[in-house]
Amino acid sequence: MRGKLTRGMNMLTIRPAKIEDLDTITEIYNDAILNTVATFDTEPKTLEEQKVWFASHVPKYPVLVVEQDGLVVGWASLSKWSEKRAYSETTEGSLYVKKEYRGQGIGKRLLESIVQEGKKAGFHSVMARIAEGGETSVHLCESVGFEHVGVMKEAGRKFGKLLDVYLMQKIL
Repeated sequence: MRGKLTRGMNMLTIRPAKIEDLDTITEIYNDAILNTVATFDTEPKTLEEQKVWFASHVPKYPVLVVEQDGLVVGWASLSKWSEKRAYSETTEGSLYVKKEYRGQGIGKRLLESIVQEGKKAGFHSVMARIAEGGETSVHLCESVGFEHVGVMKEAGRKFGKLLDVYLMQKIL
C-alpha cells in the first residue's frame, strides 16, 4: 500500500526509508523514548547507533516512512521476532508518528502499509507489543485486524513503574 494518499489539502506519501531519513527517524524515536511507553528503550539513541539499526533492516525487514507534504512525520519497521529459526515466519512491527501528527489517520495508513510489506516478504504473522497506557496503539492495531493474544505481566519498568505488555497478532 505504498504510494500517495490525499488527505484534505495534504499529500501523504508512504515509501521505503532512505539513509537520508535517519535524522528524522531518530528524532521521532528519541521523542518516544523520552516521553512515552511506546518503546522500552530508556536512553535516547545516537545517530551512530541508528545507522547500525538501519543497516540491519534488509529487504525482508523494511523500514517505511510517511511524508506529509514532503516532510517525514512517521515511520514503521518490521524486525525479527526471535533469533530462533522456528520463528522465521513471524515478525514484529513498530510504528512511530510525530506527536503533532497523531490522530489524523497517518498511523493507520502506515500500519496497513508495513503489514502489507510483511505479507509480500512471506511472513505468516506480525506481532505487536504494546505497553500498558498505550490504548491508542491497541485501538490502532485492532482497526487493521490485530487480535489480543496475551499479556506479559509487569514485563518492563519505565518512568518508575512496572508495566504490563499486551501482545497482539495479525495472521497474514
